[in-house]
Amino acid sequence: MTHTSAFTVALFDLDGTLLDTIPDLADAVNGMRRDMGMEPLRQDLIATYVGKGTPHLVARSLSDAPPLAGASAAARAREGLRLFEHHYRQVNGARATLYPDVREGLSAFADMGIRRAIVTNKPTEFTHSLLKRAGLADFFEHVVCGDTCARKKPDPMPMLHACALMGADPARVLAIGDSINDAEAARAAGITVLAVPYGYNEGRDVRTLPVDAIVATIKEAALWAARHRPEPKPIPEHS
Repeated sequence: MTHTSAFTVALFDLDGTLLDTIPDLADAVNGMRRDMGMEPLRQDLIATYVGKGTPHLVARSLSDAPPLAGASAAARAREGLRLFEHHYRQVNGARATLYPDVREGLSAFADMGIRRAIVTNKPTEFTHSLLKRAGLADFFEHVVCGDTCARKKPDPMPMLHACALMGADPARVLAIGDSINDAEAARAAGITVLAVPYGYNEGRDVRTLPVDAIVATIKEAALWAARHRPEPKPIPEHS
């Protein structure tokens, strides 16, 4: 029997929610560090740097370098970003893997008539190629990337932009992510939000997130959407 849902749209994070991309990101980070004469970092440490976009990942991955000031520090950051992107172009999707029940969950959302979009902090260049390589591109009507809007998650702008693209009332939208960036962005946009427990969340316990529920998989998120109704969310005031 096909379920129905009062939610009209679901917005999905990408890294740490649909795909485990840490092996690829770690390879690119350590390729960058090697080119800059630095020792490699542990993959589990790099995972705690993921979530706020590529410049943040690069900056954190260079944070143990000898301190520089002014123009020298800015030049090193630019060089680090250039080298990271060079390496990531070569490995993007090579070792990334789908989390369990992702395809089944996305199909369940589709069966309920819930339209779907990606909202990620990953740059456009890497997002579309990764979705295609993972065989997920056809599941989504729209893709909002880290460089689509003027601001990234945890700012609500990308989620609100996705709602506008879909012609959706945020009060009837469901967001699914793995980190504080997803939770805060959804909350600020007045969107119901679920978290999966297996992602990155900058090394924090997912149980600390301000979400409506924690679901084990994307398939469980679809079941949750079928059983619950949207409730009005207070939108935080912004200065």
